[in-house]
Amino acid sequence: MKFEDIYQFFKDPPPFYLNKELAVCYVLAVLLRGDSYGTELIQLLETEYPLYRLSDTVLYSALKFLEDEEMVTGYWKKVEGRGRPRRMYQIRSEAMQQAQDLAHLWHDYAGQKDSPVAQTAASEK
Repeated sequence: MKFEDIYQFFKDPPPFYLNKELAVCYVLAVLLRGDSYGTELIQLLETEYPLYRLSDTVLYSALKFLEDEEMVTGYWKKVEGRGRPRRMYQIRSEAMQQAQDLAHLWHDYAGQKDSPVAQTAASEK
């Protein structure tokens, strides 16, 4: 290791991988905008929050938790241009308020307090 390596690390830090708690809040923040599927959730994170990453394992563990807690439900949908159906996820209507609260935690954590979803969640409180 050299001092140059340390400066380079802070100049261009490696991405931070979300843990399950953050993943749950992130997933709900995205699902408040509309139904989505696993691969899209990972791609959106990398596009919208370039400093963060989400592993398949953590994502599907978070989705299973949300299904077990009856906050989200999954269904199969054939996506145009894709060979096989995708497992889509959506927030259950009775879990909407808690989903907004948890999504707000993600927006605060990720520094996106001014995002449209965070503003919507805040205005409905």
